[in-house]
Amino acid sequence: MDLGSADAFDQMGTLGVEEEFYIVDDRGRPTSGIGDLVYDHPPTGILEGRIDHELFQFTLETQTPLISDLSEVESTIRTVREALVDHADEYGYRIAAAGLHPTANWRELEHATKPRYQSQLDRIQYPQHRNTTSGLHVHVGVDDADKATWIANELRWYLPPLLALSANSPYWCDFDTGLASARAKIFEALPNTGMPTRFDDFEAYRRFERQMVELGSIEDRGELWYDVRPHTGHGSVEVRTPDAQTDPAATVAFVEYVYALVEDLAARYEDGESGTDVRREILDANKWHAMRYGRDADFITRDAADAVSLEEFVHAETDRLGIDALERLLERESGSARQRRLRRELGTDALCEAICLD
Repeated sequence: MDLGSADAFDQMGTLGVEEEFYIVDDRGRPTSGIGDLVYDHPPTGILEGRIDHELFQFTLETQTPLISDLSEVESTIRTVREALVDHADEYGYRIAAAGLHPTANWRELEHATKPRYQSQLDRIQYPQHRNTTSGLHVHVGVDDADKATWIANELRWYLPPLLALSANSPYWCDFDTGLASARAKIFEALPNTGMPTRFDDFEAYRRFERQMVELGSIEDRGELWYDVRPHTGHGSVEVRTPDAQTDPAATVAFVEYVYALVEDLAARYEDGESGTDVRREILDANKWHAMRYGRDADFITRDAADAVSLEEFVHAETDRLGIDALERLLERESGSARQRRLRRELGTDALCEAICLD
């Protein structure tokens, strides 16, 4: 039984990026393609051993190689995406990216036959049967297990603003949900998702992870799908909050900010700073604001004494960390607003085309 250990946390500042995508046809509509793209014709080059499918036969995930320097992030992400688009094109498919595919109807789409996913479908039932979501996951290596756990605890308050900036899924099953990120709400219907509680140290997290497996609540540690977690296999802090992004420049900006935030928190841990203990209910409320309102969300402060707008959060973080990643995101039209505008002005066909990768 592979449960990971503290020994995995041995490098600081390495990066890994996982992006989930949709396999679509020439009209940008979902189609089953994992047989061709993952099993029958596994790719070579940068994607060799770094592509896998997700729950449905029209969903897949790519993983970057280990990135040792932040300056390599953009070129690596773009190279992985280009390789995926070329691989799909070779077998008559296209690739789309968004938190949810706007026209995907889970009732009409085929699930993967992989035993792991079949087991999840059987155990979880309806919430997993309808889970057509796609997200962005960012791993930052941390060189100490207790430090990683402390960082993951502290990261929780920062995650709802990240979700608000990433919101790219207003439509589900061809229906406008009224949410900026319907993906986040649909995914939260699964067990072991959303905001985790605070863990006192790595041993407390490791014990919880082990208990969940040994007591039969989950089959493997990968089923702890929280918004952030110390990854006991990769030795990283993994942020799992953002919607999948259509534009690679947006993905790059999220990675740059998460990296800077983790590095900042690591330094604060090493300086002996005491952690904050924000109520879970406050964190959940902030996440709901992000899901519902996106760019227009306000967020309750850690002490629950005030609220800040997304714009105020972005400006404060930009000044504090000295990077412009969040400002670049804020200046862009949001993914959810773009999708609604395209559908309103040009129709569903144009929207499906717009979320396809070039």
